[in-house]
Amino acid sequence: MILHADMDAFYASVEQRDDPSLRGRPVAVGFGGKRGVVAAASYEARKFGVRSAMPSSTAKRLCSEIVFKRCRMPVYAEISAHVREIFYRYTPLIEPLSLDEAYLDVTGSLRLFGSAAAIAERIRREIYDELNLPCSVGGGAGKLVAKIASKKAKPDGLLIVQSEGTLAFLRPLRVSEIWGVGRVTEEKLLSMGIVTIGALADRRSDEIERELGSWGPLLQGLARGEDLRRVEGDRSRKSYGEENTFNDDVSEREVIEGMVIAHAETVARRLRANATCGRTVTLKYRPSTRNDSFRLVTRSRTLPVPTDDGPTVSKTAMALWDAEVDPPPIRLVGVQISGLDRDKPLQLSLFGESDDSGESGRGGEDRDRRRALNAALDDIVERFGSSAIKRGRSE
Repeated sequence: MILHADMDAFYASVEQRDDPSLRGRPVAVGFGGKRGVVAAASYEARKFGVRSAMPSSTAKRLCSEIVFKRCRMPVYAEISAHVREIFYRYTPLIEPLSLDEAYLDVTGSLRLFGSAAAIAERIRREIYDELNLPCSVGGGAGKLVAKIASKKAKPDGLLIVQSEGTLAFLRPLRVSEIWGVGRVTEEKLLSMGIVTIGALADRRSDEIERELGSWGPLLQGLARGEDLRRVEGDRSRKSYGEENTFNDDVSEREVIEGMVIAHAETVARRLRANATCGRTVTLKYRPSTRNDSFRLVTRSRTLPVPTDDGPTVSKTAMALWDAEVDPPPIRLVGVQISGLDRDKPLQLSLFGESDDSGESGRGGEDRDRRRALNAALDDIVERFGSSAIKRGRSE
């Protein structure tokens, strides 16, 4: 059983939550200037036809009352980290797709929590109680069904499709609902007289392969409910990581650093919660330039001693970013720590002169203070949520 959890109009919902005067009003997140683009739109704005990636001028023409709010990516990342922590209460098998959505494999959690619907409802309730934000959840025997179900459940809803009902759920839907079917593929299917998923499932396989090539059999398998894609969670816990995809290209160091800090703090909290430290810090980013849009760049540095300290992780990651020569605008950034030492004591410097990052310091006294601070931060986050307190940028 796989769940797909999707925060409803995430960026816009956060802005409406933080500014009560915006509730019930059409809101767009993005730059409202002449060359601006809508990054996200509230449901009130969507009623007028406003959508993400739309030019701001078009959005204003469609809805004269729309309110534009500047994007606050570090805030959204911090909230996303809190949502991820709620997911981890129910399963370790989580595959984030972006800041506002993720797949969760809850197969192994059903006996503990009762049912997929019970897990989904608890997740939705805890997100609302702790963050005052809506989340829609869909569930099914595969990723395709789970994602379609969450879309059908919006806004602020829940829909679980049991495995025996998979085909009945899929058959009447348009082929465009299938993952990977874009405009070109849909037009080709329509030219073959295939409008619904059921019609695609019933068509002869050799005909589908002849028209769509090697992509055809996979597409038809999805139409028949044969979705073997797994949730790519970290089963072996060889590393801990967090990443997100930006809606728009990002090149400003301040925005990137805010995101890196948020990711590093989340990773560090998960390390401490599992009595684990890591030695190798990896910065991941995906360039947004046309020729590199599918290339994932990784840069790593191994620390002298393992750490579970957020600032050590974020400073190391940002040092890797600052070492890049003429870094490009990016569409994804992530932080990962590996080389795990579980339940092992930290190796102390012979002369007590190094902190976890290997930099000069006051040795054990500084380490003890930092660990006490981390323990206090963990307690605050546990009681009040990750948005209650966060690290500031280093100057």
